[in-house]
Amino acid sequence: MRYGFIGLGNLGRHLAASLLRAGFPLTVNDLRREAAEPLLAAGATWAEDPAALAAKAEAVITCLPSPASAAAVMTGPKGVLETLGSGGTWIEMSTNDPAEVQRIAELGKAKGIDTLEAPVTGGVHRAASGLITVLIGGDEAVFAKHRPAFQAMGGEIFHMGPLGSAAAIKIITNMLAFIHLVSCGEALMLAKRGGLDLAQAFAAIRASSGNSFVHETEGQVILNGSYDIGFTLDLAAKDLHFATEMGHRLGVPLEVARLVEQIFRRAQQQFGGDAWSPKVVKLLEDALGTELRAEGFPARITEEPIAGR
Repeated sequence: MRYGFIGLGNLGRHLAASLLRAGFPLTVNDLRREAAEPLLAAGATWAEDPAALAAKAEAVITCLPSPASAAAVMTGPKGVLETLGSGGTWIEMSTNDPAEVQRIAELGKAKGIDTLEAPVTGGVHRAASGLITVLIGGDEAVFAKHRPAFQAMGGEIFHMGPLGSAAAIKIITNMLAFIHLVSCGEALMLAKRGGLDLAQAFAAIRASSGNSFVHETEGQVILNGSYDIGFTLDLAAKDLHFATEMGHRLGVPLEVARLVEQIFRRAQQQFGGDAWSPKVVKLLEDALGTELRAEGFPARITEEPIAGR
């Protein structure tokens, strides 16, 4: 199967690299050619625009920062739908608006093109190791056709149901992650202001009923002070907005999620949208004049949690 991959940012470049390692012929495109250089050196082919990429591929994967960018790549001038042939597949791996994915899918269907949504969750570090979780929405037969590619890119793979179902669960899991992130910062601040050793507090929380995946991973880079998980405040705020919109549409009063969205909006204004998402915790650090730091924690997330001392 010949794949094209558009969007070689912090996440996409790792997913594309996994396809290459598994031996799939791969054509790539990004707004910045330099983002593709490591992949080109590893055997990928460059395309000047999405239409040129789609002409060489049987399936096109997009991993882009916003619904608007996905729409432009798929339906704009020199877009994928101009040249992807009948029987091809569009695989959307971004966290996108379900309604927008459905709209573009209908345009593709008129041309004989199938659509799968396949957002991923678990962090950039798991994408780099090929262990990220993949959430699939779409026709089961189309999913089966592309299962080897998903197995190359990810660890656990869940077929959630028809188109729209994967986007829904990804929005839900991201909402939980951002709520956990703000809570993690508050918990660590209580420990710090309570006179506890933060490394030991981290280990105790990890072994407790209050533990979370976010504490185990993003807690590390908060305590290091880098806040670097390869995921920005802009992306977090976008995903939280999807969640609160979903709650409004379904009649679910997401009181906690709405509060957390406003906290992330304040962090965007304070630190800039390109800052890493765990920097939301720095709002609390700055307000109290107290840094959350401990020795022995990495600047970037590792696959295994750090042991306490």
